[in-house]
Amino acid sequence: MAGSFISVDVIGEEAITKMFNRLISQSDDVSPALRDIGEHMLEATDNRMSNEVSPDGQPWEPLSLNTIENKSLSGQSDKILRGYGTLADLLNYQINGNQLMFGSNMEYAATHQFGRDEANIPARPFLGVSESDEVEILDILRSHLT
Repeated sequence: MAGSFISVDVIGEEAITKMFNRLISQSDDVSPALRDIGEHMLEATDNRMSNEVSPDGQPWEPLSLNTIENKSLSGQSDKILRGYGTLADLLNYQINGNQLMFGSNMEYAATHQFGRDEANIPARPFLGVSESDEVEILDILRSHLT
């Protein structure tokens, strides 16, 4: 997947790791659980983008006056990271075995996620797992274990 994606190592979250390992030991195919997690992440990330906040809830840096003017002249939305809606529309996930990759295939996604100093573009993280996402992921894993 070109562009920008996140990698969440479940080793860092003990409860998720234990539950995921339990699911793996009980099933040859964890893709249904990963698919549900991917669908949740699509919705959660779209909501964060609509609210213009990072996964940790921090508001994104406002657009510069120049950017606002340029967006207006070109008929784009005045919302941050929502010019024509392409970035949000092309968020996706891929499942490969016991791995879920989530992100965007748009090359400029990394610029917005991490910022680009030489272009004076601040980081506006939109990819990541919030605390409420962690709770939902645990609920998804629990539901697949029962």
